[in-house]
Amino acid sequence: MKLLRIISLSVVLITTAGIFASTGCITVKQENSTPRLLKTENATQSDLMKEVNRFAKVNSLRAKMYLKFEDNSFAEFGSKEVYRSADGEVVVQRPANILLKVQVPVIKTDVAQMTSDGTTFRVAILQDGGSGKYKKFVKGTNSADYSLLKKDLKSTDLENGKAIKEGVNAFANLRPQHFTDAMLVRPTDPADVYTESTIFQVEEDANQPKKSPLRNVMRGYYLLDEYAKADDGSLKIQRRFWFDRVGGVRLARQQIFDAKGEIESDIVYGKEGKLSASSEYVNLPLEIQVTRPKEKYSMKLSYQTPENVAIGETYKDSAFILKNSWNLEEVDLDQLLREAKAQQPISETKPNATRIQ
Repeated sequence: MKLLRIISLSVVLITTAGIFASTGCITVKQENSTPRLLKTENATQSDLMKEVNRFAKVNSLRAKMYLKFEDNSFAEFGSKEVYRSADGEVVVQRPANILLKVQVPVIKTDVAQMTSDGTTFRVAILQDGGSGKYKKFVKGTNSADYSLLKKDLKSTDLENGKAIKEGVNAFANLRPQHFTDAMLVRPTDPADVYTESTIFQVEEDANQPKKSPLRNVMRGYYLLDEYAKADDGSLKIQRRFWFDRVGGVRLARQQIFDAKGEIESDIVYGKEGKLSASSEYVNLPLEIQVTRPKEKYSMKLSYQTPENVAIGETYKDSAFILKNSWNLEEVDLDQLLREAKAQQPISETKPNATRIQ
């Protein structure tokens, strides 16, 4: 019996070995590429709040900029419009004043001018591609919700794509107040509540070749969330700051939330450098990208000559109230909103209104 067991065991071993030999490709260990985990630096919550307040030291700013506009009105249909770069001039001053001029490169002709005094805004669209349809002077209130005045695009609209694209002006949803918090970061407030956490994201390293196994990286971030205290004791998120932890700790992103907790602005800060001729304003972003999900657009602002940026000057309040010196047709969004609400049936939540933004 013992001899038979030895013979049977030998047969099993030989058969198993034969199976592995015949397949050849069965291995216990497999090698797969994985994103490189980048080394991260540490910081305290106090350090992160100090960095936010360092950005907030800029009280006013005037600069020539390059503007890159991207219209995402057709994003739900898998399409977007990317416009050529334009020249811009920006003047911002706390608490929430801004003047923005958009110009055609080289010839420096104004395409649009817009201002906000923190409460109201005014937009003069001076060029619209030749049709003249959108050459208007638009007035409104910063805090108002004008969604009732917008017409939702349907899939059937794509059948006449050219007409639809002509009907949506590149600057139709652009509002000057969308850029104040991006360029003039508000300081932290002792009345608010702040929490710190960490997150890792898989990203692409643009410095590596596209097919390189080193291109995909795992980058670490600190998140600093800011909450306002409500009367009932609950907390509502207002802002979220992202701090890149690779090669130091850098403010890389700011997200601003509305009263419902949805993202209003998603602001990405690019590479840092020196602004103005002063040595006081170093390690500040030279490029800022503002994405407005609700208005379906994105704008990238890059300083043309960072060393010529003027910081700390004081401007008159009148500089941030645009006047209709071109005698353009005026559109009062607040008046149109009141009319739309008056005509809206109680049971109807989305009126078929004409898009005027």
